[in-house]
Amino acid sequence: MKNAPINKITVFLVAAMLSVSAIALDFNQTQKLANQGNAEAQFDLGKIYANGTGIEQDYTKAIEWYIKSANQGNYEAQNSLGGMYKWGWGLTKDHMKAFKWYQKAANQGYAPAQSSLAYMYQDDRGAFKNDAKAIEWYKKAADQGDAGAKVSLADIYNYGMGTPQDHMKAFELYQKAADQGDAGAKVSLGFMYEVGDGVTQNKSKAKNLYKQSCDEGYQPGCKYYSDLNE
Repeated sequence: MKNAPINKITVFLVAAMLSVSAIALDFNQTQKLANQGNAEAQFDLGKIYANGTGIEQDYTKAIEWYIKSANQGNYEAQNSLGGMYKWGWGLTKDHMKAFKWYQKAANQGYAPAQSSLAYMYQDDRGAFKNDAKAIEWYKKAADQGDAGAKVSLADIYNYGMGTPQDHMKAFELYQKAADQGDAGAKVSLGFMYEVGDGVTQNKSKAKNLYKQSCDEGYQPGCKYYSDLNE
């Protein structure tokens, strides 16, 4: 019985060593395929460098491999490059290049890129401001099940941003996103129930939605739940 703690430590160390070995093997295999010109492996290798998975994080190498993959038409790499340029990760921010790569991925039907492109069209600070285009691309992403796009589109309808205000459409989209587990959508839906926008007022439902959101770790949900309980 006295040896049990040592055995547990040994098992842990062996498991950790096996895990490290598996990561190294995966990295070597991915690198080999990437060097052979495999676009998916090039994207995976870029992601490994970007996230620092099992190796030292290196944005420069991540960008290098993303570009190789993106130039072969890999939409995930194109979308990742868009994010790197938009946020300035490992390079100088360049919204024109971000827009270019998001657009390439979005045109291939990749929902996350469609949502990011829509945001660039929606952003008042950007050079691409176009409300109609923002709605168009959010719809494309939402139709593919992108919960974030549904929330963004619902916000547009709820507050009449660049389009006539429509609480019913907003409610429907918030509900769909909430059903997918989006905590922010649950708060927005809860608020519509609390004040009776586009739906019959129901503070009990509002409280339940706020609580669900709070339980999922979304702090605004906690605040709304607390305020409604006062």
